[in-house]
Amino acid sequence: MLANLNDVLFDAQKNKYAVGLFNTTDTDMLEAVISAAEELRSPVIIGTAEVLLPYGELSLIAPSLVEAARRATVPVVVHYDHGLTFERCLEAMKLGFTSVMFDGSANDVEENLRATREIVKIAHTLGVTVEGEIGHVGQADSSDNEVTDMYTTPEEAISFVENTGVDALAIAIGTAHGAYKTKPKLDIGRLQKIRAALDTPLVLHGGSGLSDDDFRDTIKYGIAKVNIFTDLCVAGEVAMKENVTDGTRGMYGYLEARRAKVEAMKGAVKKKMLLFGSNGRA
Repeated sequence: MLANLNDVLFDAQKNKYAVGLFNTTDTDMLEAVISAAEELRSPVIIGTAEVLLPYGELSLIAPSLVEAARRATVPVVVHYDHGLTFERCLEAMKLGFTSVMFDGSANDVEENLRATREIVKIAHTLGVTVEGEIGHVGQADSSDNEVTDMYTTPEEAISFVENTGVDALAIAIGTAHGAYKTKPKLDIGRLQKIRAALDTPLVLHGGSGLSDDDFRDTIKYGIAKVNIFTDLCVAGEVAMKENVTDGTRGMYGYLEARRAKVEAMKGAVKKKMLLFGSNGRA
């Protein structure tokens, strides 16, 4: 069933579990995520990000995402992740996405506030929820997630929510997008202070590669939504490599390798749902 962030994150926040966003650039990933959610009776967030559109064009993947969400027997949010432009965010809304993230964190604070506020106005008239970001979630390949003066402060978080009206807030506490080169150092104390200052659900980006204890701690102290993508890619790639034959089996070899890939990604999703505590919450 189609849902938005407000339908799933407030309960997660109240009961100290997290709902996973699993980016899905094709129907293999979509099948893996939805089937995992239905088996575990977990709410789930599916979607894609602007940076991923070269690998799965929005107008092509959107109908599958929205229809799969409608057919599902658990709440499914269809979320446009890391929208960088008004045009693409609006396109996602027109295509039926129930939630968008406008990421203006690379801009100066005032421009981020102004642009996010405008997106919120438009989205809320359509019943679409909005996630914003304040602070800088780094890139693991450059290790800029370790630059602490880019982390979100409680004062910034309060001001951002009050001035934009976002429904969820992504914060920077030491995570990064991509595969980590070294073990990340998360600022849990900072998370606790932000959570104490805000009722708005908090989001953790750069979740792939964190330890189970890292996830448990961030969820315990206030994270309600966790973004995962790299872990699915790794699981799918490994499965394909292990199951690809020498090419003599033709379509049967490909289809068997494809099935193995979907099952591997599904297993990765289920592992995260169990870790996040979202199983049985639908």
